[in-house]
Amino acid sequence: MNKKEIQRARNETRGCEYVTHFNNAGSSLMAAPVADYLYEFLKEEEMRGGYETAASRSMELENFYVRVAELINAKPKEIAFVENATRAWDMIFYSIPLKAGDQIITVRSEYGSNVIAYLHRAKQTGAELVILENNDDGEPDTNQLRKLVNKKTKLISMSHIPTGGGLVNPANEIGAIANEYGVPYLLDACQSVGQMSIDVEDIGCDFLSATGRKFLRGPRGTGFLYVKEDWIERLEPPLIDQFAASLLDEKTYLLRRDARKFENWERYFAGQAAFGRAIEYAMDFGLPKIQQRIFKMADKLREGLQEIPRLEVTDQGRLKCGIVTFRHEAMDAATIKSELARRKVNVSVSSGSGSRLSFMERGIEAVVRASIHYYNSEEELEHFLSKIRQLVE
Repeated sequence: MNKKEIQRARNETRGCEYVTHFNNAGSSLMAAPVADYLYEFLKEEEMRGGYETAASRSMELENFYVRVAELINAKPKEIAFVENATRAWDMIFYSIPLKAGDQIITVRSEYGSNVIAYLHRAKQTGAELVILENNDDGEPDTNQLRKLVNKKTKLISMSHIPTGGGLVNPANEIGAIANEYGVPYLLDACQSVGQMSIDVEDIGCDFLSATGRKFLRGPRGTGFLYVKEDWIERLEPPLIDQFAASLLDEKTYLLRRDARKFENWERYFAGQAAFGRAIEYAMDFGLPKIQQRIFKMADKLREGLQEIPRLEVTDQGRLKCGIVTFRHEAMDAATIKSELARRKVNVSVSSGSGSRLSFMERGIEAVVRASIHYYNSEEELEHFLSKIRQLVE
């Protein structure tokens, strides 16, 4: 991205005037055109009524499906709006048929909430959860994956970018193996969509879940689910209502024939429409440019942090993203976060709840997570490093 584009992004991000926001992996600052659109939609609901507003803005609501499809190289019929990424992920995961002896394969860096769901269904069905170990770079070992896959493997499921570090998992390599062996592949792209170019055809995933509030800079309470077309009619959602299906008679219902069978009738309509606008906003800059900017800034931040005595950057992997994690020998992560907040710098703390399997293996209790976006400036990066030095040196 050039200086003019970066300045435009900052001018259109009102929060930049008040805070250094390095918590984009938690929830980004919305761009002013997106926020203004959301406020306008809600104002119309206030003045005209919710149903009436949704009816008059039906094309804007449909725009969401078109924009998500463009973003990830899918078809609009393969997209569902879901209130958050976790629920989107749940809706597809709990649709996968499992029985005793079946196998789910995931990775050591998997998101804790997903691991809980794997164990939950394993307990219910008698299926087995298998953890793929890491290679020397801290990435899932794809050679081991080839040895683990067998006739009992019913799902390969993984977070593209783990919540507790800068690692970018080799989604395409794992997708190639899943496709070679005919195993369905679920990708949690909560942290990658919006900071990376995502192409579901290249990745080879059958299902993908993501959120609006993180790197896509949309409203909270928004997310989406991608279901590959040839899987839509093969799966029945764990929960359905009269939007997902039509009641035909006292014994019969008919499910929809698109991915919206995984939706609810009642949803955050203003959020859905604004989410579509947020995707348009990101695509106007261009995802390749966004990715290049974020990754370059994150590399600079890592370099600066590595120069601070007694501070360890804890990111793994050959390819690292805009999430930068670190810990200090003497000051705990929660204290660093609270002290930075007093100085109007936003970060978050990643603890075992989100990355427990990985953190347990590595002997980590908690890390500071600083996640940058394209609207963050070099001056903010230097400001952040100076505040860290003041705190820990």
